[in-house]
Amino acid sequence: MTWKSLPNRGETLRAVTAEADRRLDGVLPTDVEGVSDTFPDDLALLGALQLRWHARLSGRIERELLLHQPMDLEAAVVAAWRAAAADLPGTRAIIDRHRDHPTDEAMAAAVAKATAKEHAMLAVAAGLAGPQDAAAARIGARLESDARATYVVPQRVRAPRRRATFLDRLRSVLAA
Repeated sequence: MTWKSLPNRGETLRAVTAEADRRLDGVLPTDVEGVSDTFPDDLALLGALQLRWHARLSGRIERELLLHQPMDLEAAVVAAWRAAAADLPGTRAIIDRHRDHPTDEAMAAAVAKATAKEHAMLAVAAGLAGPQDAAAARIGARLESDARATYVVPQRVRAPRRRATFLDRLRSVLAA
């Protein structure tokens, strides 16, 4: 891996996320330009999307707990899960699809492990379990279920507008 591959990986992952949000079909968008050069297989791409989801969920939980200082931690965690799902609906759909229908044993094991860790994080953030509690994953699964009960899955998300680059702005000035 060279220093040039890191920005390319980030750009590719952003393009994959945007395409997933546009499609909302739960299918890994392996046809996005750069995916085959950046990710060796579907499991690597799914892992990158799970990491992005986990980071967004963690950030939403932190924001909910710090900014709103809720008295009901469970409700705050549920609200944070819904907000993260609204931010990344295509990514959430892909994770859900591969959790329900993994393509092979390696993917099933990876998704199960990531799901258990996510559930444990939800339970700990809600103050219902400690990080080492055996029941944390079960409690977190209940919190996710509560969040899903009131989450409205979007039908279609408009593709985000491409931000004008410096070169785009320079061209428009020169054209004027």
